[in-house]
Amino acid sequence: MAPTLVAARTVRPAHERGFTLIELLVAITIMALLAILSWRGLDGMTRAHSQTQTRADQVLSLQGGLAQWAADLDAMTEVPQASTIDWNGRVLRIVRRGTAAAGEGVHVVGWTRRGDPAGGQWLRWQSPPLRARGELQEAWAKADQWSQNPDDAAKTREVMITPLVEWQVFYFRSDAWTNPQSSDGSVPSDGAAPLPEGVRVVLTLPPGQALNGRITRDWVRPTVGGGKS
Repeated sequence: MAPTLVAARTVRPAHERGFTLIELLVAITIMALLAILSWRGLDGMTRAHSQTQTRADQVLSLQGGLAQWAADLDAMTEVPQASTIDWNGRVLRIVRRGTAAAGEGVHVVGWTRRGDPAGGQWLRWQSPPLRARGELQEAWAKADQWSQNPDDAAKTREVMITPLVEWQVFYFRSDAWTNPQSSDGSVPSDGAAPLPEGVRVVLTLPPGQALNGRITRDWVRPTVGGGKS
């Protein structure tokens, strides 16, 4: 009887088997989903960081503007036969002391809101150091012109503080907050309006900002005292 020949078959161990096509497709799909989710997570973190930084910048800008507002009023100085502070419904103009860095003298400072109701900005303007009465009068008129129709030269001396819907200014005099454009009945001998005992600014900030709504800031002339704010 002839021997039966049996073909030998090599059986590969289980741990040496490769992935099937379906397993590869499933793995690729899972990795793609993980990559998409990771990208969305990183994008969300980037957006959140950017929004946080933007809001922090908005708060710092407003704080800096209010600090400068108070500094201008603190440095307000009287010049004989000239207005020291004036609000005409468009711009608040102030004559303030200069600094050693600016070569002393005095400055005319202007604060205004410019723009349409949907995109107004609170702005500050400052003149160069002034040492002659003619220069002071010219800068006083230029501050009013700047608030309405600034030229390129005037714009180089302005600083944008914060977006602003509207603002109001009040003076404290005769024991009450009043409209600066109303007369308090006093007539100074030199023709210059008397300094108010305090100045109040009411800012209405637009929605979408880090701070929005109405903000009130009171300033009291240091020589008055009495805690009227």
